Amino acid sequence: MKPPLSLLATPAPVVPLLETPDLLLRGPRLSDLPDAAAMHTDPDFYRFLGNKPQSQEDVWRRLLGQLGHWAMLGYGTWAIEEKATGRYIGGVGFFDFQRDLTPSISGTPEAGWVLTPSVHGRGFASQALQAALAWAEAHLAADRITCIIDPDNVASLRLADKFGFREFARTTYHDDPIVLLERRR
Repeated sequence: MKPPLSLLATPAPVVPLLETPDLLLRGPRLSDLPDAAAMHTDPDFYRFLGNKPQSQEDVWRRLLGQLGHWAMLGYGTWAIEEKATGRYIGGVGFFDFQRDLTPSISGTPEAGWVLTPSVHGRGFASQALQAALAWAEAHLAADRITCIIDPDNVASLRLADKFGFREFARTTYHDDPIVLLERRR
């Protein structure tokens, strides 16, 4: 039996291209997998993200999930590419993972950003988050955007504060303490 045409010709989700002085924010690509997998095995990277490395299989699923968000929700995560090198250096964007949290943040766009440690301190996270939030202001109808951050991740907490995220609760997620923050329109 031949599969329906719709299964054969499903278009890829359109991920808008955003640009900052130093970065391109674009859809994830298959060619991002080696750099993304390497990033997720760096202890300086994952210490605030579950404190354990992720396998290439898990990272591959993350990349697929990034495109899935765009396809299903109309928003998602951009891959961050450094213009000067053309190298994948992280991700920034919005998602709804339906996390098992109290209080719940399901149904709200959750902001997130991750960059490889070799580029920390260069202002790339600020550039990427500023561009993503500007896009959200123009394209998302949500009255708030949330994020969760490890309470020991001082750099991310500072960045969130810089862009108007305010703490509204502390809880646990996967048995670890977490800070819940929100940014209202």
